[in-house]
Amino acid sequence: MSAYLFSDPHFHHENMAIRRGFSSAEEMNELIVKNWNNTVSKKDCVYLLGDITMEKKQYEILTRLQGIIHVVLGNHDERQHVREMLNYVHSVSGMIDYKKTAILTHCPIHPSQLEFRYSYNIHGHVHENSIDDERYINVCAEMINYTPVEFSK
Repeated sequence: MSAYLFSDPHFHHENMAIRRGFSSAEEMNELIVKNWNNTVSKKDCVYLLGDITMEKKQYEILTRLQGIIHVVLGNHDERQHVREMLNYVHSVSGMIDYKKTAILTHCPIHPSQLEFRYSYNIHGHVHENSIDDERYINVCAEMINYTPVEFSK
């Protein structure tokens, strides 16, 4: 079993798909599903760091993804949708303390929180605007070629 990271798929989001250079949200969705399933096995753990989709009714796409999925909510994930989301994922959190080494969040945390508590902040939210600090690891979809990355920290 391996652990993987991925953030900001924005499934079914037409404007985001166009901004990313896809012809449609469907094309983007299909590439993410293909890359995900070519990388992640059913027994692997995946930390999905937010901004899954914009609509409650669109979480069903998560049934197409392999692995045991743990979600960290993003700014586009609605609290009132968590019950529905839990039909498709293993857990939902605000953030995850990963082995006292890293904190998994959607938005980057303040640097003062890294000084004494964690070595790394693995996050999404900023898309291609990564923070120039080796302690911050941006796993937004477009930064990792729309493919989950193995967590080896």
